[in-house]
Amino acid sequence: MQFDSGNAATNSIELTKRRHSVSLSKQGAATGNLRVNLSWRMRSSDIGGGTRGNSLLRHPLRLFQPEEVQAHTQGVVNVDLDLGCLYELTDGTKGVVQPLGNFFGDLNAPPYVKLSGDDRFGSGSGETIFINLDQRDAIKRLLIFVYIYDQTPAFDRTHAVVTLYPSAGPRVEIELAERAPQARSCAVFSLENHKGDIVVRREVKYVYGFQAELDRLYGWGLQWGRGFKSKV
Repeated sequence: MQFDSGNAATNSIELTKRRHSVSLSKQGAATGNLRVNLSWRMRSSDIGGGTRGNSLLRHPLRLFQPEEVQAHTQGVVNVDLDLGCLYELTDGTKGVVQPLGNFFGDLNAPPYVKLSGDDRFGSGSGETIFINLDQRDAIKRLLIFVYIYDQTPAFDRTHAVVTLYPSAGPRVEIELAERAPQARSCAVFSLENHKGDIVVRREVKYVYGFQAELDRLYGWGLQWGRGFKSKV
C-alpha cells in the first residue's frame, strides 16, 4: 500500500481521503509508546480577515504589528481545542480519556492511554496523548477525537493537525483541513487491533454535538453527562 508522504527530509506519511490507513504492525511500529500530538494555529486568512486591506488604510500602523498581536486584537485566539480518546479494551471495558472531567487515563494500567496536560491556548507543544502499544493485546479499538470546549464553534478558523509519532518509522499526519464552521467535535482517526495487526485509519468526521454524538456515530454505548475542567 502506498501513501501520500512528505519528502525524505520530513519522513512523514499524510493520511488523506484517498489513502486513509496505515498498519503500524507492518512498519514495525506497534510497540512502545505511540505519541499523538494535537497542535493548532489560527488560519492566516482569518487573522487579517477579508477586510484587512481596508483596515490597513484606516490604521496603517497595523502593517507593522506581528500577526499574534493582530490576532489578539480581533479576539480569535480564544479557541480551546481539546484532544480526547474513546477506548474499548478486549475485556469489554469502555471509557474516555479527556481533559473534561479530568479523565487523564493511565499509561501502565488500563486503559493504557494517557493524556499529558491540557493546552488551552494553542501553544507550540499542543496537547499529547500517549498509547502504550506494548499492551496492544489488551486494546480492541481507540477513537481519537478533537472537540471545542468553549461554546464557540471555530473549526473553520483554526488549522489543526494531529500527528502520530510511532516508536519506529515515519510519523503520521492528519490535517483537519475541511471547513466545518458549526461543528463542535471531530473524530480524527481510529486505531484498531485486527488479529494483532494495529491499523490506524483516518476518519476526520465532524459532528455538531459533543462526545455523546461521536459515541452514537461509532457505537460506544457510554452514558454521558455534563462535565467541567478544573480551573488553572
